Amino acid sequence: MKKIGNILSIVAVIGVICAGLILCGARLGLWEPLTGFGLYRSYFSIVGAVIAGTGLLGLALHISRKETGRSVLSAAMVVIGMACLFPGVSAAVNPQPRATPIHDISTDTENPPLFEVLDETRAGATNSLEYGGPELAAAQAEAYPDIGPLDTAMPADAAYARALAVADEMGWEIVASDAEQLRFEATARTSVFYFADDVVIVVTTQPDGSRVDMRSVSRVGRSDQGLNAARIRDFQQKFVEE
Repeated sequence: MKKIGNILSIVAVIGVICAGLILCGARLGLWEPLTGFGLYRSYFSIVGAVIAGTGLLGLALHISRKETGRSVLSAAMVVIGMACLFPGVSAAVNPQPRATPIHDISTDTENPPLFEVLDETRAGATNSLEYGGPELAAAQAEAYPDIGPLDTAMPADAAYARALAVADEMGWEIVASDAEQLRFEATARTSVFYFADDVVIVVTTQPDGSRVDMRSVSRVGRSDQGLNAARIRDFQQKFVEE
């Protein structure tokens, strides 16, 4: 019986390692983000079921043998397994509406900020940095009508410095910055799967302060699942916070 308990524990631990690699493998440089996302969709729930199942069997075994320490470990495995299963179960029970199939979001759709340093050679990119024009603008207006420029009473140079500070706070990698033109380009990555999105921010002087425009573009995928719009909202919220 002790050997069975050891086998269950080993299988559960291997499952936890596999789950961690699926989520963080791209960050560790093991594969591209899209590969990690594919592994997640195909195997994450299966791995979660294995962890939870072996945890339950181990919990029953160790409780019967009055092995407190191992019972706690098995209970932890059950919790981890259920946590892995939760996203899939939640999506099945309460499916979310499909996101609009766009991946390029701009606060200014008439004159979107242009990338001058980042180009089509950026690593792993399959999406173009060329703006999609009126069709894309119309799709964005319907899906994310709240997205627009950020007007501030700050002088333009102060707003530019604030924008750089917020970008640093959000963990973006600054690729190029130009204090004279009050613009910078950066790469932001998602915490899970480590997808890369490219960002350009431009500050312009206004009679009563300045205006901050931002554009965020995903490197891969037809739809960004709303992440670029969420990034713009988050940036603007942090910008105005004291």
